[in-house]
This record gives sequence, C-alpha cells and structure tokens, in this order.
Amino acid sequence: MHERLSRHPAGFDWGWNPITGAGTGRTETGIDFGILRLRAGEKHTGDDGCEEAFLLMDGTARFRFDGQDVTCWRTSLFDEDPHALHHGPGAMISIRAETDLELVVCRTACNNEFPTILFDPATILESEHRDKGRLDDASYRIVRTIFDKRNRGDANLVLGEVINFPGRWSSYPPHHHPQPEIYHYRFTDPRGYGHAELGEDVVRVRALDTVEILDLNDHSQVAAPGYGMYYVWVIRHLRGRPYTVPEFTAAHAWLREPEPACWRPKEKT
Repeated sequence: MHERLSRHPAGFDWGWNPITGAGTGRTETGIDFGILRLRAGEKHTGDDGCEEAFLLMDGTARFRFDGQDVTCWRTSLFDEDPHALHHGPGAMISIRAETDLELVVCRTACNNEFPTILFDPATILESEHRDKGRLDDASYRIVRTIFDKRNRGDANLVLGEVINFPGRWSSYPPHHHPQPEIYHYRFTDPRGYGHAELGEDVVRVRALDTVEILDLNDHSQVAAPGYGMYYVWVIRHLRGRPYTVPEFTAAHAWLREPEPACWRPKEKT
C-alpha cells in the first residue's frame, strides 16, 4: 500500500477516528483529519485551541455556537450540498447527535480569530458544474467549495467536496500546489473504486480511503465506469503562501484553452 494512502475497509468505530495528524505519526500535512461518529443523543464539544471544521456526512446534528442553536441534516453526499461548522481558536461550540451521526473533522494550528460560521447549501462559497461541455464532458464534475480565502480570509484551512461522475476525471487537467492537501473518498456503491494520481504514482482508491498530497505532486483523479466517486478535499495554507489557484502542469495546460484541438474520430463518408 502506498505510504500516503490510509485504508479503512472495515469502517470506522463510534467516537473519534484519527486518520492523519495527532496519534498517527503522519503529521506532514499539518492537518489533523479524521471521522467522528456519534450515537443518537451523544454530544461533542470542539477544540477551542485551534481552527476546526466539522463537515456533516450523514445524520441529523444540532450545532450550538455563539448563542445560536441550529439543527441540520444530510442523507446523500451525492445529491445534497453540504453543511459545515467552521470556527477559530477560542470558540466554544458543541454538537449533539439527534440521530446516529457521522462528520469529517479537520483541525490545524491558527493564531487568527474569526467568527464561527455554520455553512449551509445557501451560504457555501460555490457549487460549480465544472468543465461541463468541454473535452467531451470527460472531466465534467461538481465542485463544491465551502470556504477558502475569498470568504474566510483569516483561516488557515480550505474545505470543499467533489462529485466525480462515473467514468470521468476530476482535478483535471493535472495540477499541483505547494500547500498540503487531503482527499477522503466515498462511492455510490460499496464495490466502487477509482484511481488517484500522486505525482508519478497511481493508487487505487475505495470507499473510506484517504490520501495525503504533498511535495507539489500532480493529483488528477478518475472514477471507474458505473461508480460515482465523492471526495472531501481540505488544504492548509502555508505561512506567506496561501492557496489561491493551482498550477497546471505545463505539458497539459493547453487543455484549458476554450477549444483545445483534441483528436476526434474521422466521420465516414
């Protein structure tokens, strides 16, 4: 198994399941990333010493923060836009599971203060149907950016989701950036799989897998035909080098032209 791939074929336990960062010995990304599963009625309080984001994956959650009490739910990663609570150091928040609950949690060190926000489908930064109508729709995907520097200028994290249609590519054309990133995968079918590029390496990814992306590695993805692929993506800004847009690999940057001169089969006369 690739050293940057974490696999959990048996699923996740109840409670906190660390994948990268504290307790795993894999701290190169500077991000603590894991899965939090709560039984109905259980409560979790946030870490007020760092920046933290909770992304709702499944179930009904009651979020309490800054005098607000908001209940939200999710039943489909593929068909529903996200809810995510994001707070900075010093914030006091709690999450109560109204039903059995699963959340992605990502944390990083941060010295900046900013208000806690519960992003919902109406307030996430964007949900974009990217590259629809280009390259024969071969890299058409849905990119949901929850927050980045445009709407959370003092944060050290960027958070989003991708819906990768069956048999198509995403994170394409090949690109890279110096800022570390994490992808965490789910599929429309438990038999589903895809392939993830990590520089010159290619790894097969399945449901509940996580990859760490470092060292300016290109990281295009593709889903096997018949299987929709979903992944969470989280990026950590570097000091003095915030993430804005990726650098597309020079050899393939021409594919971003409005009408790239790609091969097409000749029509028979």
